[in-house]
Amino acid sequence: MDLLPSSDQLELVGAASEFFAEQLPIGTIRERRAEPSAISTKIWSAGAELGLLGLSAPEDVGGSGRELDDEVLLFRELGRGLVPGPFLASVLGARVAALAGHADLARSIISGDTRVGLAERRGDGAGGPDEAGGRGTDGMTLSGRFDLFDAVATRNLLVVDGDAACLVETAELGEPMPVECIDPGTRLATAQADGARVLCRVTAGQDPIRLRGLVLAAGMLVGLAEAVRDQAVEHAKTREQFGRPIGVNQAIKHACADMAVAAEAALSQTLFAAVGLRSGHSDAEFQVLAAKVVAGRAAIDGAAANIQIHGGMGYTYEHDAHLYLERAHVFHELLGRSADHLGRLLTGAAQ
Repeated sequence: MDLLPSSDQLELVGAASEFFAEQLPIGTIRERRAEPSAISTKIWSAGAELGLLGLSAPEDVGGSGRELDDEVLLFRELGRGLVPGPFLASVLGARVAALAGHADLARSIISGDTRVGLAERRGDGAGGPDEAGGRGTDGMTLSGRFDLFDAVATRNLLVVDGDAACLVETAELGEPMPVECIDPGTRLATAQADGARVLCRVTAGQDPIRLRGLVLAAGMLVGLAEAVRDQAVEHAKTREQFGRPIGVNQAIKHACADMAVAAEAALSQTLFAAVGLRSGHSDAEFQVLAAKVVAGRAAIDGAAANIQIHGGMGYTYEHDAHLYLERAHVFHELLGRSADHLGRLLTGAAQ
């Protein structure tokens, strides 16, 4: 199996990387820390015009109809550039809307006119919509306490409950209560849903939205792991002590080597999982969960090592090193606790 990116994929990655570097430099996170949203409407619309929100969506709703592995490479660049905003929920939300037959809503999301936030149920995540009668999503409602991720300025929320995914209107969950997040580029809140009406719903039999979300989140974590690896290596080559680069010291070069190996393993596993999920392999869920766990550990451990390699400056707020660690922790726990993913992996391996 050839996991190397094609020329088309490299062109896509290059265009996205250039856009993020020019329009959303990492310093934007600090500049907008006090703003309600971490990304401006102007930049969000510009990203939509570039096609970032509809890469794998069907062409009849304004998408590009490309494969999942293409989208993983895009999310890898989102992670590498610490790009803020509800990209994950919006991309998945557009797919849910399109598959459920809500073409107008899907077009609105892909064009950037409608943002979608992510809502995760408090507790073990069990349970889905309550069916109050009717067919399809007619009469289906959601109740319970939810954690909201980047739900500011959104019109809809994506809820991934069990093996199904649905969209609800943000206003249906009442007034959200903001919660401080360790990552200044992520906006958190909690909200109570009491019979929120479900707009549209897709089951795992129609499309594995939860697994797609996990592999895209893994792609972002891979980008984070690669970014901190490169940052640490560059510092090790240029920072001198006693007339020599600090990279000649074993404690430094061994740490950089470990970061490189972990990032490469995370990339390979994530791309393998994306291809397996796209192809419908029987072990696709196992491979996706493995990608999320491996990429999460690579990002967190690498970001922590990067801070240490940078010494005193790495611990300052003005340096970017801490931002990678904070973002890594947020996405490591997104769409289910990492401990639960690891438990399912161990159960599957024992069978």
